[in-house]
Amino acid sequence: MRNRSQTYSERSARGIKLFAALLIVSAVIVVIWRLLLPQIEMRRYPIRYSSEVAVSASEFGLPEELVYAVILTESSFREDAVSHAGAKGLMQLTDDANDWAAFMLREDSEPERIFEPGQNIRRGCCLLSYLIKEFGSTETALAAYNAGIGRVRGWLGDADYSSDGTTLHTIPIRETREYVKKVASACEKYRELYFK
Repeated sequence: MRNRSQTYSERSARGIKLFAALLIVSAVIVVIWRLLLPQIEMRRYPIRYSSEVAVSASEFGLPEELVYAVILTESSFREDAVSHAGAKGLMQLTDDANDWAAFMLREDSEPERIFEPGQNIRRGCCLLSYLIKEFGSTETALAAYNAGIGRVRGWLGDADYSSDGTTLHTIPIRETREYVKKVASACEKYRELYFK
């Protein structure tokens, strides 16, 4: 008959083997997850229209990751997207924004071309670049891209939303607040995945 110390030793040895096996399986799962995670993330944060984005981002001094983040957030890379407010294309330009960008670029408005990826991205980048220069902050520029320049200027002049007149400490419209967060988060993901 086995004594208690032998039984305890056998149980301890089995427990140690089981624990070691669990550690190995866990390590394998972690390695596989780390290998697959970038692939999963790249599907959620795709790179499309890369030549158009590269050219326009360079022309207007914008980080490519920011342009991709705006396109993802605005249209999910659907070049035929139209919002409930009538914004169109990849970067969701209104007719007025398209006309303004064309004026700034000394080009014809060509509203019939608003859905063309190269045209839409270039004019969206023109507007975004202008807003960043105008407000001195990417976050405030994104708020203006979403809610409009006039609204953002109003918020900057209101102590409830800006303590210094140049930085928004509160964005009063929930949709705009979430938009800015979503673009910033996507921008960071694009930077991690593609632009390290």
